[in-house]
Amino acid sequence: MNSMNPMDRIAAVQMVSTPDVSENIASAKRLVAQAASEGATLVSLPEYWPIFGMHERDKLAHAEQPGTGPIQEAMAGMARAHRIWLVGGTMPLAADEPGKVRNTLMVYDPQGRVCGRYDKIHLFGFSRGEESYDESRTIVSGGEVQSVQTDLGRVGLSVCYDLRFPELYRAMGLVDLIVVPSAFTYTTGQAHWEILLRARAIENQCYVLAAAQGGRHRNGRRTWGHSMLIDPWGEVSAVLPEGEGIAIGEFDRCLLETTRINLPALKHRVL
Repeated sequence: MNSMNPMDRIAAVQMVSTPDVSENIASAKRLVAQAASEGATLVSLPEYWPIFGMHERDKLAHAEQPGTGPIQEAMAGMARAHRIWLVGGTMPLAADEPGKVRNTLMVYDPQGRVCGRYDKIHLFGFSRGEESYDESRTIVSGGEVQSVQTDLGRVGLSVCYDLRFPELYRAMGLVDLIVVPSAFTYTTGQAHWEILLRARAIENQCYVLAAAQGGRHRNGRRTWGHSMLIDPWGEVSAVLPEGEGIAIGEFDRCLLETTRINLPALKHRVL
């Protein structure tokens, strides 16, 4: 653990993003400002927050090169303006493969500097009846497990569908917080979202912060929402079921340490 304050507030921003990037940036700025005003020192945006297009290919036109572009400038500005750690949900980053992008999570420190990047590894695929999704049509998969050191502790980086693969989180090593910016579908979220998030918190004995898309989007898609914060014992300490807003709660280092001392499961691992 670090020597910072034993208690911080952290927040998940929930959005119902639209096809309009400027509109989404304005919404994100407003919600991040709200979280900061309520004392959050680390804030996460959801997956696909800058653009939720009418077609899956719409995001290709807004792909940015690393370090430049209005989306990255907006995230750096939010972190710097509020002196917070910002987990930038995901954004479309340019890829070498024609017709595809990276679905990239950027982390910014309180000075607005990039201190971490994760390209989503597991690409969502689901088909049942008329409902069908295949992210691999427009996204190039990442290949590296990532975590970042912050003032709160070590933060493991993951995105949405990654949540179904517990081996990813074990590969991170010891982390104090896992972030899972997401855009879970209503169907899969209703069935599995909370139980998977709580399982990741329990088995890794850490906090889990999940910022989600949550509502009916202009393209007709409905996302599950239920952005939440879960503590190392697996208890949900904050949740926002649907619509724009924030889920905010305490990040308690004493609880983190006590949980690991009382139930030393991480030390009992043999594989």
